[in-house]
Amino acid sequence: MVSDSASQIAIVILNWNGQKFLQQFLPTVIQNSPGCQIVVADNASTDNSVAYLQQEFPAVRLILHPKNLGFCEGYNQALRQVEAEYLVLLNSDVEVTPGWIKPVISLLASDSTLAACQPKIKSYYHRNYFEYAGAAGGFIDYLGYPFCRGRVFETLEEDQGQYNDEVPVFWATGACLFIKAAAFWRAGGLEPAFFAHMEEIDLCWRLQLMGYKIMYCGHSEVYHVGGGTLPKNSPRKTYLNFRNGLALLYKNIESDNKVQILLTRVLLDWVAAFKFLATGFGKDAGAVLRAHWHLWQNRIYWQEQRAKTAHDHPLAPGLIYPKSLVWEYFIKRRKTYRKLNVPNRATLPA
Repeated sequence: MVSDSASQIAIVILNWNGQKFLQQFLPTVIQNSPGCQIVVADNASTDNSVAYLQQEFPAVRLILHPKNLGFCEGYNQALRQVEAEYLVLLNSDVEVTPGWIKPVISLLASDSTLAACQPKIKSYYHRNYFEYAGAAGGFIDYLGYPFCRGRVFETLEEDQGQYNDEVPVFWATGACLFIKAAAFWRAGGLEPAFFAHMEEIDLCWRLQLMGYKIMYCGHSEVYHVGGGTLPKNSPRKTYLNFRNGLALLYKNIESDNKVQILLTRVLLDWVAAFKFLATGFGKDAGAVLRAHWHLWQNRIYWQEQRAKTAHDHPLAPGLIYPKSLVWEYFIKRRKTYRKLNVPNRATLPA
């Protein structure tokens, strides 16, 4: 069981020009997280964030980065300066609720093989619905496309209590990621070359290949604004998602059919680029092609990262969806998690 001392828990918020979110959500984090360390790591904001924190929240520890290091390295460098058994990586645009900490920490503390966990993530603006970034726990298909219980591509489910459970998942969202510090550093932290987007999927994949489990805890919930740093329709975001999605697959996939899988993924990415072009989003189409070009230019780096990935333990059955999510969603019109008929995840390796 978890100790009564909440000082074991450090809540670390990475901020970049997010003063409005700090004003809106930091008081609730402080109020609903008694005894926890509260840390804000600032990625060289150019707004008034730092002065605001220093004036209004002098008790909150402030870590200042000399430049914008991105989500991944921004957290890596900040967390090296934090001492705690449990780390909570929390987006600045998340509203936490009373009692949000205890169920997740109790679950993590119950099993030494559990490395990370997320609560239920709901939409701040549509509070009865799940939020895109994490919903009720994440999965991927065999081609590396992510989806969640409660969110498949753009389809968001209403929360009707259908995911009020505790289950193993493939990835836990970086918007509100609870993780044991020892496991985080044993895995090497977040992949710095990702900068932002899909870094939590990569981390969770590596952790599972090391023998850890990732969990979802439906007895805790938070509300996420989403898109607070990069808007949804952003060529920069498109670039990061497509680049990191393919790198994620290349780094971690163990399948004997990896060449076929990677080629299929590249082809589907090009189909997406043509769709962007045909619908008037030429910059997004270019972002997809730049993403692939980046991977080719930096192939030696990614080969080195693949060589570092441990494949000591097989993944638990059912964690990677064996069908094409694109085919099931767009062709067969299976729009929700349950309609995908994801295999049973109940059996996990000891």
